[in-house]
Amino acid sequence: MQGVTIPKHIAIIMDGNGRWAKKRMLPRSVGHKFGMERMVSLMEHAFDLGVEHITVYALSTENLQRPKDELEALFDLIRKNYREYLMPICQRGVRVRSVGNIALLPEDVQKILRDTEAETSQYEKKSINIAVCYGARDEIIRAVNSAVERGEKVTEKSFSSLLYTKDVPDPDLIIRTGKEVRLSNFLLYQAAYAELYFSKKMFPAFSDKDLDKAIVDFSLRTRRFGKTDEQL
Repeated sequence: MQGVTIPKHIAIIMDGNGRWAKKRMLPRSVGHKFGMERMVSLMEHAFDLGVEHITVYALSTENLQRPKDELEALFDLIRKNYREYLMPICQRGVRVRSVGNIALLPEDVQKILRDTEAETSQYEKKSINIAVCYGARDEIIRAVNSAVERGEKVTEKSFSSLLYTKDVPDPDLIIRTGKEVRLSNFLLYQAAYAELYFSKKMFPAFSDKDLDKAIVDFSLRTRRFGKTDEQL
């Protein structure tokens, strides 16, 4: 993509897996499987373009209220496919991190996430951050309580170091699929100056070309960070 500014960090709210399946008269679990496959392919394409960090919203704290059978299907996806799908990408020098309160997950699922993190911990320049059992409000409260317990007065820099995403820069671009136009408790603190892009496509239908389109749109925006055009 010659002449296009590539964001260093892209975050994606992968919305619409269940609705995509429902429209095709398929179980919601099938939509989640197609969504995981699309996620992996999209990550490969993003890294090929020069993106350094990708954060995906896989399971929110609110999603834990969903029917037990749907949650179990999601956990089975992790059990059966998580390492198989992600390790080929990681072999390109990409670190995987779990972002969220994974203690809420079944123990065997927790182990898969932690083992994958450990296996890729030697990589530093590129990362995949899987937001599982994640909620931005919960993250902020945890960070505040951590500072209080230490008796510390925080700065923006020190507060950021208490967040789940402490090892990666804030997202430059946040993409949400599935027609909805909101952040849904995702990276609320980190999103302060992120560019937002909303797609009407359900996530399994969000193609590599759609990602290219979002990046071109990002490249055309002027990021002032509070300054005037003349100061840039």
